[in-house]
Amino acid sequence: MEITVKTAEQLRLTAEEFELIKQKLGRTPNFNELCAFSAMWSEHCSYKNSIKWIKTLPREGARMLVAAGEENAGLMDIGDGFGVVFKIESHNHPSAIEPFQGAATGVGGIHRDIFTMGARPIAALNSLRFGKLNEAKTQHLLSGVVHGIGHYGNCFGVPTVGGEVYFEQCYHTNPLVNAMSVGILKSGDTISATAAGVGNHVFFVGSATGKDGIGGASFASADITNESAGELPAVQVGDPFQEKKLLEACLEVIKTGAVSGMQDMGAAGIICSTAEMSAKGEVGMKIHLDKVPTRQQNMKAWELLLSESQERMLMVVKKGQEEEVLRIFEKWDLPCADIGEVTEDGILQFYMNGELEAELPAYELVLGGGAPQYERKFQEPAYFQKIRQFNPEAIQVPDDLKEVAEKIVTIPNIASKRSIYVQYDSMVGAANTSTNEPADAAVVMIKGTNKALAITTDCNSRYVFADPFKGTMIAVAEAARNIVCSGGLPLGVTNCLNFGNPYDPEVYYQFVEAIKGMGEACRKFNTPVTGGNVSFYNQSPEGPVYPTPTIGMVGLLDRVRDKMTLDFKAPGDVIFLIGKSSGDINSSEYLHKVHGVEHSPAPHFDLDEEHALQQKIAELIKNKVIESAHDISEGGLFITLLESCFNRELGVDVVASDYNIRKDGFWFGEAQSRVVVSVKSTKAASFKKVIGDHPYEELGEVTTGSIEIDGMNWGDIKDWKYKYDTAIEKFLHPELENALNLVP
Repeated sequence: MEITVKTAEQLRLTAEEFELIKQKLGRTPNFNELCAFSAMWSEHCSYKNSIKWIKTLPREGARMLVAAGEENAGLMDIGDGFGVVFKIESHNHPSAIEPFQGAATGVGGIHRDIFTMGARPIAALNSLRFGKLNEAKTQHLLSGVVHGIGHYGNCFGVPTVGGEVYFEQCYHTNPLVNAMSVGILKSGDTISATAAGVGNHVFFVGSATGKDGIGGASFASADITNESAGELPAVQVGDPFQEKKLLEACLEVIKTGAVSGMQDMGAAGIICSTAEMSAKGEVGMKIHLDKVPTRQQNMKAWELLLSESQERMLMVVKKGQEEEVLRIFEKWDLPCADIGEVTEDGILQFYMNGELEAELPAYELVLGGGAPQYERKFQEPAYFQKIRQFNPEAIQVPDDLKEVAEKIVTIPNIASKRSIYVQYDSMVGAANTSTNEPADAAVVMIKGTNKALAITTDCNSRYVFADPFKGTMIAVAEAARNIVCSGGLPLGVTNCLNFGNPYDPEVYYQFVEAIKGMGEACRKFNTPVTGGNVSFYNQSPEGPVYPTPTIGMVGLLDRVRDKMTLDFKAPGDVIFLIGKSSGDINSSEYLHKVHGVEHSPAPHFDLDEEHALQQKIAELIKNKVIESAHDISEGGLFITLLESCFNRELGVDVVASDYNIRKDGFWFGEAQSRVVVSVKSTKAASFKKVIGDHPYEELGEVTTGSIEIDGMNWGDIKDWKYKYDTAIEKFLHPELENALNLVP
């Protein structure tokens, strides 16, 4: 067939990119080659519209064991000869079209990024965004995504230990499904995604290749439209049991020393793994596509190159040790085929039944090599004018704050997500400490040591919508605060940058400002960005989603017994608010959901103030003068107090100490850099000595079960817990409304 500009445009390449390809090859590409460039130069693989800004993020640190972005996931030193491997990625577009498989394969793909480096995954987290919960479409997507995450994770045998779920109208058509995996390895066991050793054999291992997932990378690099459902074949199909076998086989093979390099066949499949491994090793490969195990007959060369079938790896095996690798994969009953060899010329040659189907320079295909890099125009969004016009004085303080509190506790963004997390196995592996002892971050023990990891995912995207720079700083700060409140030291960040169309100057402004804010906050907390994922085109005909730079953060507890929990421990304990009281209602759930205000500034935040708070919380935990620590986030101080009461069904007797600030802001506002702690009365003096001149105030004390606010009885904690626990279930199962209203 004749290859023209129209052919290139049909493959989502621009006319300029088509000319650049011809220039790099010195000829017109054939169809197979053009397909390869289409996948590799897609936004999903090349980061062509984001890489220049991403490179401004802090990417170095004393604990970094591999350079940021150089391997499949970040790797940091945690001492005693161990390293932690972690990464977060998106599977948004597939989940919008086929929520079960989209989410399931997202979980499978992120775990492969971890064990392809030689690490065993020990924990999974997620960050999910959907439309309004009372809409049928949202309920369909939520059900499918949660089922997919639970099915894959539970079968694979890695606990889902944490996450977050938000519901906002802007995610109605384009939900966000961000999956994070964390693994542990011993020093020296790391495998690089690099091809090396001319003459070494290239192995295909794992599940056979089919036609599912073809063009997935390009599919993820376009807006969601009414026609997107027609691209359903681009959604992959996963098999967690195959992945479990693949995990064990790969870790066993690594121990033999037979493997010199390995990479997951994720986005863009074989063309991506061969190109990236070769370019990194400055070598080439000669690949026989007809030797690739397939589950469908008569697959064409371009289909084999671009298929994103799941549970597959590309492995470079040292010459002379091929039989050892074949034997292990035969034991695990997994396909394993010798499909080619490493060459020295930097050229990828793909053959089919002896015929050369494509010949491509590896370097020219990849990010950091010949893939194009663009700088897009950006301008301040027009809606910022509405934000500047917001006047909090126009919002009248309600007379009945208890009535407001009853509404807030049932807002889906705040209420218990138990109907979701009960579908996840959080205890497999028996290392998760957070099931019965809740903390602000998930705390997972590192077996064979006294250490533990504190792990979290965080981003309030409405704050980022209001102020991309400050809102992203808040996302980083909250992640670090959650880890510190759990007794951990923040180590590093992985990010999942979810934005709309980068060709929209207002969307790109959000992206640029978010990167700037992330960089400033990460430098302040000494948490380098080890890697991550950019997901553009989260946009439908109704417009873009909120800018959502999800932060995945890992922290370290040198001793698991130093863990701090969020729950109040006993009646009589004194409750303190650390940080400054505030009447700020900006961008709060209270303002947005109760008063219906869409445009308001981000809540109060000061980076130096936040850093000082975290240092003080760490000092209090180290000196063992506090019984609990729980940061103030969505829902404000009142929700923080309730959540601290729930685990032991205790109560509080608290008062607002400053009557010069608005009461609704004091109880429901979301000003940052504040933490609620409880202290034994016998340690109150020690607490005050350690806290020093850092701002704090005494709110009241823990009681046996009643909720007393400003001298008024707001009911029993059991009633509040029931409202909190059943709110989402009533949205999802209105037919059970009467049954759920019968408080046991």
